[in-house]
This record gives sequence, structure tokens and C-alpha cells, in this order.
Amino acid sequence: MKWHALRVVAMSGLSGALVMGCSASGGVSRSDQTSASPSSPSESVSAKALAAENVKLAVEERISADEQRFGSGTNSPCSTSSPRMFTAKCEAAADATSAAAGLALSEINGPQGFATLDSVARKLQAAVSTYETLGCAAGPTAADTREACLKPAAIIAQGFADLRDGANSGLAGK
Repeated sequence: MKWHALRVVAMSGLSGALVMGCSASGGVSRSDQTSASPSSPSESVSAKALAAENVKLAVEERISADEQRFGSGTNSPCSTSSPRMFTAKCEAAADATSAAAGLALSEINGPQGFATLDSVARKLQAAVSTYETLGCAAGPTAADTREACLKPAAIIAQGFADLRDGANSGLAGK
């Protein structure tokens, strides 16, 4: 027990020294760090973090409004368990999801660290395209067409949550 208490005291002393910085020991002070060149690693990390936060905010604002309007997951009109999957209501949700994916793609055009969001947005746009190409919103009667509509509709129904997860992954540099 005593050994554990000593380790905790030693670690908190070390962390306090790290928090205080190295300026007292002749190292780089906080003011020296802020005047570093724009190519310094800490500044580029800050720029990437700021870019990721801006993307997250823009995407979140859009998907929150659309999610409130159309629902998400099993509450989406595009859910495969929804009787509205083969209606214009799902088509409107699909269009909104595609537009949100397009916004995400335009927001991440250039910044690196958004592989997940990029992949999710492209997958959503492909699903919407397939849903529209199959004519799923027109209530197809052919069993094979109805079955083919299930996969893109499921992707669309989960789209807002997946975009949100992709934006959150961007904050982690993924």
C-alpha cells in the first residue's frame, strides 16, 4: 500500500513539472512556443484540430436538422422495417442524406485525417443513387426490385448516425 502511495506522489510531482513546462530549467517557455514557425508540429496539430472541429460543427449542424426532420435508424422512413421505405418520404430523406454527405465531402476537401468520413459520405451517396436508380420510392411491385431496395435503404436509414460517427472519427484523425 505504501509503495502505491509513493508511486502516486512521484507521478503527480512529475506531471506537475510537465504542466509547468521547462522554462524554469532553461527549456522552451510557453511564449517561445507561441512564436514558433507555422511549420512547427504543435501548430500543425492545432491547425488540424481546428479544421477537424470546423468540419464536425458544419456536418453536425446539417445532420441534426435533417435527423430531427426525418428520423434516423429504425425511426427513418428508409428503415427496412418502415412501411414508408417505398414512398416519397424515404426519397426525401435519401435526398437530405445525400446532401449532408455532399456537405461533408465539400468540408473535407483538402484536409487530411477524414478517411472515415470520406468513406461514409461516398457510400451514402452511392446508396442514394442506387435507391433512385431502382425507383424504390415509386413502390416497385417486382419482388427482385423490392429486395434490391433493401440494402441502399438500410444504408440511408443509418446515414445520419454514420456521418456523425465519421465526423467524430475526424476529430481523432481517422
